[in-house]
Amino acid sequence: MALTFLPYHARLLGDAEIADILGEKADLAAMLAFEVALARVEASHGLIDAKDAAAIGTSLGQFAPDMARLTQATLRDGVPVPDLVAQMREAIGGNAASALHFGATTQDVIDTALALKLKPVFAMLQRRFELVDSCLADLIERFGDRPLMARSRMQAAIVIDVGDRLLVWRKAVVQLAAALPAMADRLLILSLAGAAGTAEKFGDRIDPVRASLATELGLAVPSYVPHTDRDRIADFASFLSRITGALGKMGMDIALMAQNGVDQIELSGGGGSSAMPHKRNPVLAEVLVTLARYNAIQVACLHQALVHEQERSGSAWTLEWLILPQMIEAATTALSHAAALLASVERIGEAG
Repeated sequence: MALTFLPYHARLLGDAEIADILGEKADLAAMLAFEVALARVEASHGLIDAKDAAAIGTSLGQFAPDMARLTQATLRDGVPVPDLVAQMREAIGGNAASALHFGATTQDVIDTALALKLKPVFAMLQRRFELVDSCLADLIERFGDRPLMARSRMQAAIVIDVGDRLLVWRKAVVQLAAALPAMADRLLILSLAGAAGTAEKFGDRIDPVRASLATELGLAVPSYVPHTDRDRIADFASFLSRITGALGKMGMDIALMAQNGVDQIELSGGGGSSAMPHKRNPVLAEVLVTLARYNAIQVACLHQALVHEQERSGSAWTLEWLILPQMIEAATTALSHAAALLASVERIGEAG
C-alpha cells in the first residue's frame, strides 16, 4: 500500500515510481513469484512431484486473481493469502493444486513478497542518494568559498564559508548512503518457517530448501525465524526517518536562508501566494521539513509493531502494512525534492 493523495497533492507529497513498486500489481507479482519458486525448489528436493511443480508454474504464468473476491476475502481473513491461494488452486486444478503452498504459511508469503518489493526500493534509494550528493558537490564547487554568516540559535554568529554549511549537509547524505548496503542485507531475506515458525513439514530438509529458495529469489537466508522478530523492520523505519531528517535539516536551513532580510540564497521557481504576489515561497524546502516530521512521528508508531505476540500477530503485523510503505514513499519523495531544490539554487552566500 502506498500513500493516497488528492491529484493536486500527488507530486508534492508522493512518488509515482515508488507507488508502482509497492502497489497492488507488484505485491501480487511478488507473491506469485514466491509460490512458483517454492514449488520448483520443493520438487528439486523431492517434497512435491516435479510434474506438479511444472503445472503450477505454467498455470500461474497466466493467472490473474478476481480482485473483488480477493478484497472481500481479505476483509474477512485479515490477509490476502488464504483466498489468493484458493484462487490459484482453482486455476491450477488437478492433483497439482494440492501441492501449491506446501509447508508455507501466509506470513512466509507476505514477508518474502515485501523483501522482493524492497529490492528496487534500495536500488532507487542508492540512485537518489548519488543524485543529491552530486548536486551538493556541484554547489560546493560553485559557491563553497563564498562568505556566509553562521547562525547560532538563529542569531548571527561568525562568518564562515558556504562550503562549511554545505559539507554538513553532504556528510549526512554520504553517511546514509554508506549505511544502505547493510540495511538492505537485513531486509532482503527469505521467510520460510511454516505455521508456527518450526518449518515442521520440511523435516531435516528445511536448510537446503531455504538455501535453494533464497538463491532462486535472490534473497538471503536469515539466521533466525523472522515471523515475530521484527527488529529489522523497526531499524528500517529509523533509517527512513534518518533520511528524511537529514534532508529536513537541509530544507530548514534553506528556508531560513531565503527569508526576507537574510537573503543568503536565491532559488529559481519559488512558489507564489494568492494574496501576496511579491512572495516566492521556498516550497520544496518546506516540504522537506514536513516529510522529516512525518517520518519522525511514524517511527514511534512502527516501533509498536515490535510487540508481536507469541508465534504470530494480527494487529502488530497489520500496523507494519499501514505505516512502512508511507515511510518509504516519504523518504524517496524527500530525496527527489532535495535534488530538485539543490538544482534550483542560483546563489548561496551573502548578497554582494
